[in-house]
Amino acid sequence: MKGISYSRYGGPEVMAYGEVRDPKVGPDTVLVQVRAVGVNPVDWKCREGYLDGVLDVVFPVIPGWDVSGVVVRPGPAVTEFLVGDEVMGYVREDFLSRGTLAEYVAAPVRTLARKPRNLSFEEAAGLPLVGLTAYQVLTKALEVKRGETLLVHAAAGGVGSIAVQLGHHLGARVIGTASEANHDFVRGLGGEPVEYGEGLAQRVRALVPDGVDAVFDTIGGETTRTSANLLAPEGRLASIADPDVVGYGGRYCFTRPDAEDLHRLAELAEQGVVSVHVSRTFPLEQAEQAYRLNQEGRTRGKIVVTVDQEEPAED
Repeated sequence: MKGISYSRYGGPEVMAYGEVRDPKVGPDTVLVQVRAVGVNPVDWKCREGYLDGVLDVVFPVIPGWDVSGVVVRPGPAVTEFLVGDEVMGYVREDFLSRGTLAEYVAAPVRTLARKPRNLSFEEAAGLPLVGLTAYQVLTKALEVKRGETLLVHAAAGGVGSIAVQLGHHLGARVIGTASEANHDFVRGLGGEPVEYGEGLAQRVRALVPDGVDAVFDTIGGETTRTSANLLAPEGRLASIADPDVVGYGGRYCFTRPDAEDLHRLAELAEQGVVSVHVSRTFPLEQAEQAYRLNQEGRTRGKIVVTVDQEEPAED
């Protein structure tokens, strides 16, 4: 089958399009004919070796964790899905090797849910990782409640845009940091935009003089420190970008595959609570360009790689 792979750590130039190994369908996996793959910063961070201390790697690596597609073969122990089911997934294993940037992927059932009927394959591919991240941080780490004030950093990005929508749905007042060009976009999601950068603390305090109840940090570094200083008494802070957040009394969060959480996100999407903004799409053979653009940052919503399918998988 065709796919993207790399045989050593490095920049986008190590990614190659061509023939890759066919996936084996284990007892608890389903063979998914890939229709689209969401591009995430963690993908290129893995490719550059930043996660080498926590994830074993088996080269060559097929990158990518997000996927949407169609089930073409369930494993012998699988009862959750049938041939023809449209699914989406956060297909992360505890090592790097068998990713989603290919024509087919063998996905463990614990990583999948049915695709929301009202989302395209491109939109559905952009939901799993960012959606699970936002959902798990807001509902489990921060336990955001109705009437509270939530500050979301990078509110126009992939994770941030979903977090703004979920926070609004949970009944919180949501303040989101974003460039001025994205302020209308953040408002459309249900948030109150503020310009990030120098003077951020003063701008947030002008809106919430007593501090915010919860902060979702997606940036790290100086943003984490500033966020800690913006908390109200008993306020909570969670970061997906900076493990040093624990030094400020916060929680560091790493998203985990969870079929039940993903199913809940699908329900919220079908209810119109959550939508996915796809800013750009690239065909599979141009995946390197998609990752170059993602590494530049400042993407509104999601970048997605599409996979054309002409022939069904052979048994």
